[in-house]
Amino acid sequence: GSRSPRGAPDVLRRSCSDSGMAIKGLKKKAETKAKKQTLKFTIDCQAPADDNIIEPKDLEKFLNNKIKVEGKTGNLGEKVSVAREKSKILVTAESPFSKRYLKYLSKKYLKMQQLRDFLRVVAPNKTSYELRYFDINEEKEDE
Repeated sequence: GSRSPRGAPDVLRRSCSDSGMAIKGLKKKAETKAKKQTLKFTIDCQAPADDNIIEPKDLEKFLNNKIKVEGKTGNLGEKVSVAREKSKILVTAESPFSKRYLKYLSKKYLKMQQLRDFLRVVAPNKTSYELRYFDINEEKEDE
């Protein structure tokens, strides 16, 4: 007889959380359809491009090939567009797109070019990244 009271709250708990999740899921879908927010991000490669270390058009091509939409590469379609203005890369994307994903891809690109030791991806503001050199002067100040 000790089994039934222990089992009862478990069953109740389960049904509560299920209904909660279902409601949340519905809400989310409705919102994204209504808004279709476009997000604009820029990646600024000014410094390394001026020194001819990287080609912004290479990075642009890399992003075009690597950005995944719904888990697939080469599926940019209408949702994501990558453009370039001189040494700035502009990424325009529909709402569920994370800025951090661009950072991840930029770092992946730098790694591929073996530049991760010289360049870092820094966010000067909320919608952009830039490729900067590491400051080597910091160590000298400590001495």
